[in-house]
Amino acid sequence: MNTYAQKIRRELHAFPEIGFELPKTLAVVRRELDAIGLAYTEEYGQGSIVATLNPRKGNFTIALRADMDALPMQEENDVPYKSQVPGKMHACGHDAHTAILLATAKELKENAAKIDCCVKFLFQPAEESGGGAKMMLENGAIDDADCVLGLHCNNGIEVGKAEIFPYAFSANSDGFLLDFYGKSIHASIQHKGADAIMMAVKAYTAIEFMIAKEINAANPCIFNVGAIHAGESNNIVANHCRMYCTLRTYDHDDREKAISRIKTIIDAVALESGGRAEYTVKKEYPAVYNDPGMTRLVIRSAEKILGAENLTTDNRRTMAGEDFSFFAQRKPGCFFRLGTGNQAKGIQASLHQVNFDIDEEALDVGVKLFTQFVYDNMGGIKF
Repeated sequence: MNTYAQKIRRELHAFPEIGFELPKTLAVVRRELDAIGLAYTEEYGQGSIVATLNPRKGNFTIALRADMDALPMQEENDVPYKSQVPGKMHACGHDAHTAILLATAKELKENAAKIDCCVKFLFQPAEESGGGAKMMLENGAIDDADCVLGLHCNNGIEVGKAEIFPYAFSANSDGFLLDFYGKSIHASIQHKGADAIMMAVKAYTAIEFMIAKEINAANPCIFNVGAIHAGESNNIVANHCRMYCTLRTYDHDDREKAISRIKTIIDAVALESGGRAEYTVKKEYPAVYNDPGMTRLVIRSAEKILGAENLTTDNRRTMAGEDFSFFAQRKPGCFFRLGTGNQAKGIQASLHQVNFDIDEEALDVGVKLFTQFVYDNMGGIKF
C-alpha cells in the first residue's frame, strides 16, 4: 500500500469540488508540491496546476496527467473518508488520479538525479463538466512535451491488472442542453398556453426514434437525457423546460447527422406547439486515440510491473467520453484503464454510482506504472 497516496486520496475524497472551482483541491496540490520541492505554475488556466521536474533537461519531456474534479452526486458509502460536501462526490476516481500523480511526483523527485529528462505533471480541472483539457492545451500546457500519458480508474478490472491498447479508445462525447420555451397559463385554460414540458416529451420521443431508425445500426450511438428541469406548480402550464443531454458516437458522420437531426427535431416540435427551442453546447470531446507506438512502450513498461498475463492489450473500445483526447490529438499519447476493483472486498460499483469506491492497493500500481514509463523512456522516443 502506498500510504502517502492513500492519505492524499482520502483527504481529497472527503472534500470534492466541481468544474473549475477547486480551491481546496488546489490547496492540497500546492501544499504537497511545496513539500516535495517541485516548482509549479498556474498560468495554464483556471483551476489548473502544472509542476515540472528537471526543467533544464529539455532534451525530452514526458507529460503525465491527472484530472481533479468531482461529480454533483450524493455519496452513499459509509466510510471514514465519505464526502463531507452535500451533493458532491468523487464518483469517478479523480481523487485517486490526483493522489497517484502527486505520489509519482514525489518518487521521481526523490530520484531526480537519475532521471535524464524533463517531466511535467498536469493537474487538470473540469473533465466532467467540460473545458479543462482544452483550456490547458490552448494555453500551451504541453507545447514543450514530447508525449503524454494518462490513466483512469475502472472497477470492472481487478486490482493488479490494466487495459492498454492502441488506436481508438473511447467514443465521441457531446454534452448539450435542449431548452424549450412556451407560454405559461393556468392549467384550467391550457389551450391558451404553450406547454414546454409537452414539447420536451415529444422531442425526446422523436430523437429516440431518429437514433433507432436513421443512424446506421452497425455503429454504436447513444442518446441520453440525464435530467429534466421544468415548471413550478401543478396548476401552471410550464413556459420553460430544460433537458440535459449526452450523445455518444464512434463514427464522425453519425455524430454530425445525429446532431443536425436533433436540432431540426427540436425546432419543428417547438414550432408546431407554439414555442421555440434552443440547442446549447456544453462539451464536445473527440474520441481518445492512443498512438500505436506510444502504446507499445506503455505496454512494455507495464509488463515489468504487472506481468503480461495481467494486461489486456486488444482493443475494447467503450462508449465513455474523456477529454484526455485533446492532449492526445496534439502529442503522441496513451490513456489506459487501471484496475481498481476487488470482487472479494465487494468493490465493484461502476463509475458515477453513489456507492463508487476503489481498492486503494491500486494507487501504488498506478504510481509504479507512471514511474516505470519515465525510467524506461527518459532517453527519448522515436515515433
